[in-house]
Amino acid sequence: MASDTPVADQTDHPGEPVAVTAAGALPWRINKDRLEVLLIHRPRYDDWSWPKGKIDAGETIPECAVREIQEEIGLTAQLGVPLPPIHYHVATGLKVVHYWAVQVNGATLRPDGKEVDSVMWCAPEKAAALLSNPSDVAPLEYLREAHERHELATWPLIVVRHAKAKPRSSWSKAEGERPLAATGIRQAQAVGRLLQAWKPQRVVSSPWLRCVATIAPYAKAVDAKIKLVDALTEHRHARNPKKTAAVVSTLLDKQRGVAVCTHRPALPTVLDQLGKAMPGRLRGLLPTSDPYLAPGEILVFHVSHHSKQRIVAVEQFKPFDD
Repeated sequence: MASDTPVADQTDHPGEPVAVTAAGALPWRINKDRLEVLLIHRPRYDDWSWPKGKIDAGETIPECAVREIQEEIGLTAQLGVPLPPIHYHVATGLKVVHYWAVQVNGATLRPDGKEVDSVMWCAPEKAAALLSNPSDVAPLEYLREAHERHELATWPLIVVRHAKAKPRSSWSKAEGERPLAATGIRQAQAVGRLLQAWKPQRVVSSPWLRCVATIAPYAKAVDAKIKLVDALTEHRHARNPKKTAAVVSTLLDKQRGVAVCTHRPALPTVLDQLGKAMPGRLRGLLPTSDPYLAPGEILVFHVSHHSKQRIVAVEQFKPFDD
């Protein structure tokens, strides 16, 4: 996992291993032109906090965040910009909590009653005063500042490298028909689960089988059609990379969440085109050397609806590897 948010450093805990990993979110909305955030009350601790919980075996950190939000407040979440993770000590050792902003657009919240008995919408200033854990103020401040920069309301553009395919050396038929390996089939299922953390509405892919098979589990899960684009194949990219770049530019202009699946040789062109819509501090986070992404790995570009910089955050994740 990598992102552009300030890393929760361990200055106060140098070299100390992380004993507990958790994830959650800061739900937010605009009410009468004012930013509000959602606090939860946990009766077990009698505290005010953010929805969060510990990671389960077999899930990635974004999947953990989405599951916890659903379990605690009944919200089917689409993760927004990443927020600074925090560190603090619990009985078992050092705990890290990874946070995302999550926009709530009129959805009805249903606290589970056991872990969360009430919720409260309030201004960031009031939330900062009510939070029981002082560490929880850091992601709140980042969220508030992102709102002031017009970088809080975003949509995701997700670049996916296809999952592991059968070796070229063992395949004698057409290159576009080379299928996923057994490992790649498992990776594709994991990619499908991971992408649901951002829920892109559109799916665009190279028509070659290994790309279509990688993105198909997600498309099936959300009932989305896969748009096949020849310019995203290895051969078309090699012949005319400008057309590949033009596809990416068009997707960026659509202002709708999208997952795009392509091949390793096309990644430098894809990343270069997206880099043109990013400030230098973010471009420096993009992979710069071959293979750029591992099979099944993804890059999540958070594109602002309002900021002139357009891409305001980037994250990199591998699906859970069994």
